[in-house]
Amino acid sequence: MGIATDFAIIVVAALIGGYVAQRLQQPLLVGYMLAGILVGPHTGGVTVAQVRDIELLAEIGVALLLFALGIEFSLKRLQQVRKIALIGTPIQILLTMTVGWAAGRLLGWSSYQSLWFGALISLSSTMVILKTLGHQGTLGSLTSRIMIGMLIVQDLAVVPMIIILPELRDPERGLAVLGMAGLRAAVFLAFMIYGGTRLIPALLQRIARGNSRELFIITLTALGVGIGYVSYLFGLSFAFGAFVAGMVLSESDYSHQALSEIVPLRDVFGMLFFVSVGMLLDLKFLWEHLAGVVTAAALVFPLKVTIFAAVTRMFGYRNGTPLTVGLAMFQVGEFAFVLARVGVSRQAVSPDLFSFILSVALLTMILTPFVMRASQLISRWFDRRGRLQPDALQTFDASIKEHIIIAGYGRVGSYTADVLKRLGFPCVIIESDHYAMERARAAALPVVYGDAGSPVVLEAAGVHNARLLLVTAPAAVDVELIVQRARSLNPKLPMVVRAQHFAQMEALRALGVYELVQPESEAGLEIVRQALSHFDIPALQIQLLTDSVRRELYLPLQTLRTDAGLVERLRNALKSLEVEWFTLSAKSRLIGESAAQADIRLRTGASVVNIIRREKVFTNPDPYMAFEEGDVVGVLGTPRQRSAFRSFITQKPEPTADSGNTELDTTGPSRKIHVDV
Repeated sequence: MGIATDFAIIVVAALIGGYVAQRLQQPLLVGYMLAGILVGPHTGGVTVAQVRDIELLAEIGVALLLFALGIEFSLKRLQQVRKIALIGTPIQILLTMTVGWAAGRLLGWSSYQSLWFGALISLSSTMVILKTLGHQGTLGSLTSRIMIGMLIVQDLAVVPMIIILPELRDPERGLAVLGMAGLRAAVFLAFMIYGGTRLIPALLQRIARGNSRELFIITLTALGVGIGYVSYLFGLSFAFGAFVAGMVLSESDYSHQALSEIVPLRDVFGMLFFVSVGMLLDLKFLWEHLAGVVTAAALVFPLKVTIFAAVTRMFGYRNGTPLTVGLAMFQVGEFAFVLARVGVSRQAVSPDLFSFILSVALLTMILTPFVMRASQLISRWFDRRGRLQPDALQTFDASIKEHIIIAGYGRVGSYTADVLKRLGFPCVIIESDHYAMERARAAALPVVYGDAGSPVVLEAAGVHNARLLLVTAPAAVDVELIVQRARSLNPKLPMVVRAQHFAQMEALRALGVYELVQPESEAGLEIVRQALSHFDIPALQIQLLTDSVRRELYLPLQTLRTDAGLVERLRNALKSLEVEWFTLSAKSRLIGESAAQADIRLRTGASVVNIIRREKVFTNPDPYMAFEEGDVVGVLGTPRQRSAFRSFITQKPEPTADSGNTELDTTGPSRKIHVDV
């Protein structure tokens, strides 16, 4: 069956390799590359026959990887760490390329091969780092934002490297060729900016109107691959065109939907790419050069750690941040394979150098999760000993006490802060998003800029003197990290926390949080309330229903506090003494009488505490205030007392005492007495 058989072999091998990598807590791409080694031409057993055809399909994977990267690209994501990302990352790349070039010369390689070696090791792995950060639950930290900003710029740097490096093989001819390549790139970019930004959104709008998801996906694929081919016709890289197409698409209204649709396709073809990379690795070469590979990895590790730490420190980040960034980004990344494949196709990178780089990259990727775990311990040590970092900007009087800390100034946090501000409660906002921080400042709210999961930032917000902590962050990993850090700094601090899902409510209760809000359940209750209002169900009955459901939802399944028994008794006491609302109809016996005249307290044991009459609310009403039809009466009492009141107001009025024909009964509880109160 030819390529169909090869494709089946690759998919099954990738499944097995990916599953093993996942069980070992390694990135899936490591498993894919190991699968490629096993089914490649350099090993025995089941082998892919049409290697060249698979490599051609893998080129589509490269294009789709860069197409998705272009869609995801956003200057807003770089805004928080823009200086170190936009200036520091190019410095890091140039320093690493210089050191790599020097190392290559020492190893006896040519100057051109050494330059490629430096360029390849200058890139770190976006996939490995993001996967590890997500597993550790630290994606929202300041350090992770620095790393993500630098990774984005590194990935972008691959595009000019693909254009420039192949043209430097012949320095005399290369400058002219490079100039022509730059001119072609400028023409292509101008065409895409002025033409693509108008044509692509219009095309997607027309396709989207048809409500055909299948056609929408095909259109996206055609744009990514088709514009890549146009770029190739311009004499540029196929991948470069796909990246530019993604960047143009990122500015349209359909960018989010486009990314969600293209990701599965990207992952499948990306899998083909990484398997094809593994197929190129010669195990015989690896065995023969194992000592050199290990030595190179041992050299790359301290060099990249030192360069990243120095650049991070250069831009003002202190304490454990520089070392943590360096330890996380020491590996050789997956886009080095993209660049190396271009070098192999242009005969600029020898097969031996490719195998050497691939071996070093695999080794450093496998070590990354373990090194990053160690970096967490180092970061915690610095947090305990360090002081406030410059970027944890404090814009309020540090002597403020008895305030409310709001972690997150998104939609929920901003609304909460606005209401509390109107009520006169002092608040301090913690926010790591630059634009959200500016909005808080514009609202004249005290702000600490930084990650709420950092002890340094929490201390800057006055966590030791705070009265309450409100955690409104939407990400589950961020919420739990904030709670853990705040609890370690101030164990007695009360917290009200936004829970992302029901399973997280149990995790938060285990951390000692008992005041929880689940947004989806609250939205569901409100939808039910509004839906029931369209039926013949009294408003008070609807309110009682939603209140009952809410109590059941937020009732802790397990309480870990020592005063749990007292809290539970208080809950039961509150349940036994509640206010129930009754609407008086024209047939009610209370119409025209007052609470004193009807002797409600003596007959039922309940007390009238509120009367709602049209637009007015009477709290603790006068006992002589006569009831009218349509009054909504709030009655306080136990369930038994409220039930007695319900029966009382629906009974027929007793005969009025008459001295001529009626004898007053003054012995029973139902006697009619007029009491002046």
